[in-house]
Amino acid sequence: MFFLLGLCILLAVMLALNSIASFAASLLWKVLEPRARNWSAGSQASVLCLLRTLPVVGGVAIVGLLFAPAYLTHEPRDSHEEITLNLAIVAFFSALGVALAVVRGIISWRATSRLTADWLRNAERITLPGITMPAFRIEHQFPVVAIVGTFRPRLFIANQIFQSLTGEELSAALAHEVGHVIARDNLKRGLIRACRDMLLIIPCGRSLDNAWKEASEGAADEYAARRDRMVGLDLASALVKIARLVPLGSKPTLPAGAYFVNQEDPSGFRARVRNLVRLAGSGSADPPTAFISKLPLWVPIAIFVVLLAAISIESHVLVLTHGVIEHAVYLLS
Repeated sequence: MFFLLGLCILLAVMLALNSIASFAASLLWKVLEPRARNWSAGSQASVLCLLRTLPVVGGVAIVGLLFAPAYLTHEPRDSHEEITLNLAIVAFFSALGVALAVVRGIISWRATSRLTADWLRNAERITLPGITMPAFRIEHQFPVVAIVGTFRPRLFIANQIFQSLTGEELSAALAHEVGHVIARDNLKRGLIRACRDMLLIIPCGRSLDNAWKEASEGAADEYAARRDRMVGLDLASALVKIARLVPLGSKPTLPAGAYFVNQEDPSGFRARVRNLVRLAGSGSADPPTAFISKLPLWVPIAIFVVLLAAISIESHVLVLTHGVIEHAVYLLS
């Protein structure tokens, strides 16, 4: 009963911390958003990704480094506390969220692997200027220009893309995809999806998900246009041409990857085209960047975990944390 009670407490605390922190992150973005409109899309994407992932990663770290040691160290083994119905319900929903994140992650990975294998079966390996990752030409009804894979990315391009785009437009589209690879957007997309699934029962932060998707596409567009602002016009032209190739009613089938054009959000598509035209015609300096966006995602997370670990070795901190546990159990009794 000691360990089962502890597991229920830790799951309940994790759900509460993740929910509160994710809600606070959403409110923080509401405050930052007016100012963030003046930032580069890359800065916006970095800050949004941090706001989406740090609450969940931080909640898990706090449970693992503070609450678990506090319970194991200071909770009497012969305690007669029982698992109340309220505690069991909260713990169940927390465990369900964790299970959903794991299961859906595995399903997405397997579906992507099967689709990639299917594409590779009839793909033609090609060499493209400026592209160092493996690139393949495929036959597909959807105008595919997609990066698949997190640690070993592959580029897939549908045959009709080569027939429809000029050399400059294709080069601009490829630069956009390289921007996604450099930013490790496929990895970030997986992390954000896992954080969303863990909070599926209490869906906090959905607005951050959508904002990150738009910002990450804008960041890849900015990367492509950064070399030469006229590339922005070629990229905008490529976007429009590829969008016209999408069969009516057709939807992307890639579970865990990024398509160059996704027509599920027409307003976002139009905003990308307008922004690219603006970049091409702008003679002003690049937009300002947020300081936190200059750091890799793992750096602020690692700093938080290291500081938390340093705090957790203090005995009085564990005593205070155990007091919080006792109070939480009382509230759920």
